[in-house]
Amino acid sequence: MLNDDQTSGGSGAGGGTGAPPAGFPVPAPLIAAVLTPTTAGGAADPDVTSAYFRGVVADGADGLAVAVHTGRGDRLPLPVRAALVGAARALTPTVVTAVWPHDDLDRWGRLAADAGATALLVAPAARDDPGVELRRLDRLSRASGLDLIAFDLYTGPYAPATLAAVLGHPAVTAYKPAHLSDAIACQAGIWSAVAAGVTVLTGEDRMFVPSLLWGARGALVGLAAAATPLTRTAFRAAHEPGAELFAPSRILDEFAAATFRPPYDGYVQRMSWIAADEGRIPVEFAVDPGRPAGLGDAERAPLLALTRRLLDEVEAAGTSPR
Repeated sequence: MLNDDQTSGGSGAGGGTGAPPAGFPVPAPLIAAVLTPTTAGGAADPDVTSAYFRGVVADGADGLAVAVHTGRGDRLPLPVRAALVGAARALTPTVVTAVWPHDDLDRWGRLAADAGATALLVAPAARDDPGVELRRLDRLSRASGLDLIAFDLYTGPYAPATLAAVLGHPAVTAYKPAHLSDAIACQAGIWSAVAAGVTVLTGEDRMFVPSLLWGARGALVGLAAAATPLTRTAFRAAHEPGAELFAPSRILDEFAAATFRPPYDGYVQRMSWIAADEGRIPVEFAVDPGRPAGLGDAERAPLLALTRRLLDEVEAAGTSPR
């Protein structure tokens, strides 16, 4: 999934003791965890999906993660997920898709690889049992032959012993922390991955730039599913020597605070609203099937106004990839 010069070969400054990594991270890809455009009736359209994926790539994403948490992949049947992988692979050489605890590991591993996935984002099934997780990784690796990414999601993060075992698995080439608001857990996970020689692709939408400063090299984030130039601009600034980082970080933090807020799982619907407002997807396809009950439509107008203002700021600064 990553080029040789992008893989993490270093160790923590404390020789694998959990100390922060030395030096500034070398960039790995910015992978957008994209939506799955659907109507209120659950219908999807291949042309709508491809056009949306194409726009995200054009706006600066180096790769796409389909049928992951942002795309509600845990709700989708395997053939639908495979079709999303194929649509993404037609547009970019870097395509990630998720493996969920309920998945048939052998079948999905083969299907994902055949469809064109280049890596699998693996959500833990037994966060407190290293043996179970290692056996799952063995099966996925045999079935798919793909790189595996350890997914440390805030709703069910790895226990420390399990994470250490997972990071030591030979097929695990990347680690995605997504702790949302737990900076200490995020730091610890990143530093453990770096010490293990595993590339970190941050999933920290609310700690995006800080996680890059803590040792993440790339990103795999739902924040890039819409208003993509905001994430891309901050990502570039964090990796360009001498670049102005304060303004892009402030802008992205303001955007993240408006999209990743209680109810937190409402971010998928919020990103869908934004994608429709940008013209990335038709408004009738901007429906999240997993929308939480506590998310009100009154949020929509102020969120869109804020997003337009922030995009204008980035455009005016001349740093937008568009």
